[in-house]
This record gives sequence, C-alpha cells and structure tokens, in this order.
Amino acid sequence: MPATHHSSAPPTSSTEAYPVRPVDSGPPAAEPPSASDGTAVGRIPVLDVRPVIQHGRRPAKAVTGESFEISATVFREGHDAVAANVVLKDPEGRPGPWTPMRELAPGSDRWGATVTAGEPGRWTYTVEAWGDPVSTWRHHAQIKIPAGMDTELVLEDGARLHARAAEGAPEDARKVLLAAVEALRDESRPVAARLAAALTPEVDAVLSRHPLRELVTASET
Repeated sequence: MPATHHSSAPPTSSTEAYPVRPVDSGPPAAEPPSASDGTAVGRIPVLDVRPVIQHGRRPAKAVTGESFEISATVFREGHDAVAANVVLKDPEGRPGPWTPMRELAPGSDRWGATVTAGEPGRWTYTVEAWGDPVSTWRHHAQIKIPAGMDTELVLEDGARLHARAAEGAPEDARKVLLAAVEALRDESRPVAARLAAALTPEVDAVLSRHPLRELVTASET
C-alpha cells in the first residue's frame, strides 16, 4: 500500500497543470495566486507542490499525451502511516482516475505520481494527503502478534478497520475485505493464520484501489 510511517485544510494558493516542461513564456494567469506554491497545512501538511512556474503565475506545460510527474512534500507527526494521491482534472473540470502517489526516496517525505493529460487545454490538479490507519495497524500487528502482545485486541482492531474500509468499496472489493474481517475474528483458527488472512495480495490490491483514508488534507487546485 502507498504509505510510510513517521479534516481537510483550507487551500492557500494555486497550482496550474498541463505541466511538465517549465517555460518562462506564455499567458499569465488571470489572477496571480499567493506565493505559497500550492501549500496546504492541516493535520497532514502538503508542501512544495510541483510543477509550478513563478508561484503559479505562468502555466507549466506538456505536449498532449505526455506523461509527467506531480510531486509534493507530505508528512505527519508521530509514527502513524501517511499516504497521498493526485486528482487530475481535464479542461472541462472532470476528474480523471484516482492516482496513488509513492514516496520517491525512503525517508525523504517527498511523494510523486505520474499522470497523463490527454487533450489540449488548461488542466488542473490537486494533491491529497491522508492518514492510512490500515497500514498503521499492519505495522503494529506484525510486531505485537508474533510477540504475543494484546493478540485479541490487535486482531479486533484490524477487523474493525477492514470493516470500515469495506463500507466504501464496491461489491466485489467489499467481499474480499469482509472475508478478511471474518478471518480476523475466527478464534477457531491459529492466530498467525488470522493475521495472514488480512495481509494477502488480494486484500492489498483492494486497499490500493479503495483505501481507508483519515484526516485528508488537500492542496489548492
């Protein structure tokens, strides 16, 4: 899952897209934004969103169909897992597929995702950062359960988190998550098997598409 360990915030500036190739020419934005480069500071700060040219006063550019990287610095206090994604919107304002971001270098707090603008026009994007409680639980469970610490409490916490994730998932994905919930609560099975049922590739795939998100902070569009 796209997470690392270490309520939406009001936006503070603008970051225009149809980006990657920075240029110093081209029409200025109608209303120059402030100089904070797409920053949003909430429970999970989103800082230094790129690409951006002259604090958003000029559009970053790309050729139609060209793939480009959107990046931002994302972090949170404490050791709970954090993740991020990009929402790219076409010139009509229609959002494209939800694109998860990855940490570009371990421990760097710098996250990125590659997206593609498929037609001419003024595209926009937003970076969303959020807490990933399921990844936080996995990290703790893989330490505590082998050590025999709070086993039933940890398994029940996992069951509740997967049940919450299932509420927002489509039917096929919901079935996978609810099967994990059932396994986590099945006291007739060995403890290790109950945990393993929530760590399968099938569960990973569902959570990568339909994660349980908390404390979502969005950058300016």
